[in-house]
Amino acid sequence: MRTYIGLGANLGDREGMLAGAVGALAANPGMRVAKVSRLYATRPIGPPGQPEFRNAVVAIDVHAQGSPRSAAAALLRALKEHERAVGRKPRERWAPRELDLDLLIFGRHALSIEEPALTVPHPLARERLFVLAPLRDLAPRLRPPGWHETVDSS
Repeated sequence: MRTYIGLGANLGDREGMLAGAVGALAANPGMRVAKVSRLYATRPIGPPGQPEFRNAVVAIDVHAQGSPRSAAAALLRALKEHERAVGRKPRERWAPRELDLDLLIFGRHALSIEEPALTVPHPLARERLFVLAPLRDLAPRLRPPGWHETVDSS
């Protein structure tokens, strides 16, 4: 199942952190990295004075076992565990981040899960250039579930 993950970092070695995250995804059993977007430099959303972000999107093919809900929840848990493993510290919303991994699109599924908290497609993806630009690199003609337009026309 083709899945899209948003990557971002604005603390430390941002480029290295994103490259390491792609490597970790590639090393994960049941996943195959299909494509990686270009790296984008973006302004942070949130408190002023933060360093600039580096953002990308990676397309992975996931061998999903079980229901789409359980598979998406398991993938999100793995992403959040990787964030913690590489040193992401808990902070308030919109604060600087060592690494941020967001499950943007999970195949052709529109899901809303309470635990862990997950909505796919990501509800703010259409409003964020730092998601749309790298997603456009990978899949310009993609029309995520619930969207009336393609990524390219968003």
